[in-house]
Amino acid sequence: MKRLEPETIDYYNNEVVLLISEKYRLNHMEAFKAFVKSKTHEMLENADCGMTDFGAGAIFEIWECEKVTGDPKNSIYIWGE
Repeated sequence: MKRLEPETIDYYNNEVVLLISEKYRLNHMEAFKAFVKSKTHEMLENADCGMTDFGAGAIFEIWECEKVTGDPKNSIYIWGE
């Protein structure tokens, strides 16, 4: 597995955690833990998955799909390509 550069991961962490915090009214640390422990984040860290083709809003929606269905690959962003 080729890992993304830390700066790229930090960018997505900051943006997606903000979206999670706002929508789900979680404090920053709760939102951060929810995102970092997800399969979506695991896929994001793996450069071979190509998740950086998506903006932070799409990554948030993929994470949200995982939250609802249990699998980020159910997202239209993943299977809709």
